[in-house]
Amino acid sequence: MTASRVDLNADLGESYGRWTLGDDDALLGLVTSANVACGFHAGDPLTLRRTCEAAVRAGVTIGAQVGYPDLAGFGRRFLDMAPDDLTAAVLYQLGALDGLARVAGSRVRYLKPHGALYNATVDHEGQARAVVDAVLAYDPALPVLGLPGSALLRLAAAAGLRPVPEYFLDRAYTDDGRLVDRRLPGAVLHDPDEAAERAVAVAQEGRLESLCTHGDSPAAVAMAATVRAALTSAGVQLAAFVAPDGG
Repeated sequence: MTASRVDLNADLGESYGRWTLGDDDALLGLVTSANVACGFHAGDPLTLRRTCEAAVRAGVTIGAQVGYPDLAGFGRRFLDMAPDDLTAAVLYQLGALDGLARVAGSRVRYLKPHGALYNATVDHEGQARAVVDAVLAYDPALPVLGLPGSALLRLAAAAGLRPVPEYFLDRAYTDDGRLVDRRLPGAVLHDPDEAAERAVAVAQEGRLESLCTHGDSPAAVAMAATVRAALTSAGVQLAAFVAPDGG
């Protein structure tokens, strides 16, 4: 059965000070949801405010991409944080980005972990529960985006939150459905046509609500454009899994 609708998300707002990463404006013209950094793994306050403003102008849903407090490692190093510390860190990030989104005329509409935290919440029950606890405390209406079969999505569903499974178009997977470690050869895919083929195949299965393409790769814009064109040609409607206004 062909999926009639699927979300396309990308990581945005990851520039910091004089260091520019990605072409957020171009990507906002292609994606339907923006996983906006919250200042812990990337993104300074002005960058995040401008990203939220640009997302509102483009009609793109804003999501909080929360991570470990690890600017030097871009949030891609595991931190063995105590659950209370991690819950507080996620709350801190949610509140900060939601404030900037409100000033821009919108709100944070979902949460997605970033990098090492994303991978940790696949199997680490304690850290997955800490993230879920933060969402419950802040706004139980926020959906949680994550890896299918992860502890994060299982615990989110058990707590009454909306779990949203996603598929990475530019990442390789292991046989058990985990992401291949970025340090291994072939873990990151760079061919836009290959990503587009994967996108259409996954969308036609109709099992996943969101497709992700990273915004920090050199071919990010070309990949998103190729994926969007392929999905449209295949009759798949591109729409956020939660609207910018929360509807």
